[in-house]
Amino acid sequence: MPSKQPAVYILASERNGTLYIGVTSNLLQRIWQHRNDLVEGFSERYNVHNLVYFEMHENMESAIARENQIKKWNRRWKLELIEKHNPYWRDLYPEILDSTTDKDTGFPRSRE
Repeated sequence: MPSKQPAVYILASERNGTLYIGVTSNLLQRIWQHRNDLVEGFSERYNVHNLVYFEMHENMESAIARENQIKKWNRRWKLELIEKHNPYWRDLYPEILDSTTDKDTGFPRSRE
């Protein structure tokens, strides 16, 4: 996963819990910030740290448009989106982190 690519993401406090929908150009960094309460506001206040859904976009304009679209949806549609792709509400952050880290060294993989 490239470190700089627009993405829309949904964080949850727990299964069927509080949801946070966001957009970023660096998903790994942004989720790390949320998990470590470096993002003041909603996610910190309501303990919304589990990455339960994300989608990558070619450009920031399409990512922002999609974020705004999802934010306007009713809660049931948001839950259906999550459960279609992540039925057990697993925290996806460790998986995307593992995909970018060399298992032997613990350092980010070369982008060559």
